[in-house]
Amino acid sequence: MIYLDNAATTKVDKEVFEAMEPYFQEFYGNPSSIYTFAGKSKKEIEDARRTVAEFIGAKPKEIYFTSGGSESDNWAIKGAALARQDKGKHIITSKIEHHAILHTCEFLEQQGFEVSYIDVDENGVIKLEELKQAIREDTILISVMFANNEIGTIQPIQEIGEIAHEKGIVFHTDAVQAYGHVPINVDELHIDILSASGHKINGPKGIGIMYLRDSIKIETLIHGGAQERGRRGGTYNTPGIVGFGKATQIAAERMEKRRAHETELRDYLIEQVRKEVPYTKLNGHRTQRLSNNVNFSFRFIEGESLLIMLDRKGIYGSSGSACTSGSLDPSHVLLAIGLPHEIAHGSLRLTLSEDNTKEEMDYVVEQLKEIVDKLRKMSPLYEDFVNQKEGEL
Repeated sequence: MIYLDNAATTKVDKEVFEAMEPYFQEFYGNPSSIYTFAGKSKKEIEDARRTVAEFIGAKPKEIYFTSGGSESDNWAIKGAALARQDKGKHIITSKIEHHAILHTCEFLEQQGFEVSYIDVDENGVIKLEELKQAIREDTILISVMFANNEIGTIQPIQEIGEIAHEKGIVFHTDAVQAYGHVPINVDELHIDILSASGHKINGPKGIGIMYLRDSIKIETLIHGGAQERGRRGGTYNTPGIVGFGKATQIAAERMEKRRAHETELRDYLIEQVRKEVPYTKLNGHRTQRLSNNVNFSFRFIEGESLLIMLDRKGIYGSSGSACTSGSLDPSHVLLAIGLPHEIAHGSLRLTLSEDNTKEEMDYVVEQLKEIVDKLRKMSPLYEDFVNQKEGEL
């Protein structure tokens, strides 16, 4: 098996699993209880909170544990918007956000808010001038993802944060794909609210965090208890929180080495695919991208057929976000960077990990070359294209 879908989810690191295990059967007390037995769980939760806070240059009291990236995004957008609606009801985001952001913005539009969706260039980088021009007197929130989950492009977060703060606007970033993969300091980058998820960094599923600058007001999303300083009700997911903290610690220790390894493999894979498979387009910024992300569009084929045939060869990738894998529509991200529908449909996302090897990349290229050639020979569009090329000669 060659697993190349780490943007969808990662395997739980052995050290993370071992750190979590005692909190399922041995230290299973409810951390909110006052007796001694629960104290061990409470302490580990606060230790994890400090680990996460230090990792992004925040204070422990600014870290809130959630059920994952989608909840964190929903809480950030809805909570910040509702807390500021007396100042205005205008929100700015980009056209390539994750659907946890886009669908939340659509919900708020139904509640009377206005949302401006900013364009990106052909590499998926947000157009800063358009962002500046979209700001109004009643703009209360700007939300732009740190790095795109499909094409890997990293946004100019510091510049966006500066633009927001110059106008007194709250700045949120969905850092689900970036957290643990690129250095983040919330003060240096002018970030007010940040979302992240455990299962993208070899941690468990069902756990995430929201960083909230202590000067920012926000409405509660989940009511029901006094947990998380009264801002998020619900019994603590102690094993998940412990796992998130351990995964963060490991990510911090290994980040530099992992990024170097993944970047080397990424660039090798890009070079070899471009060399061996004609009529192929790399999507996303060539260098300003996540170290483990490769996204190609192959002309004259369907991405779903490609995935099925790669699966038979033991290669696991995706055609885009796992959250929209059941959709027949082409990726909204690929359409936003200017790809026509027929080319966007032939996309393949391969996301690497530190466990992948150069030998695996060679095998992937070999199989891609064979499968794409086979699929193109079945395509009448490709046949017409080849005949037209031969006619021009």
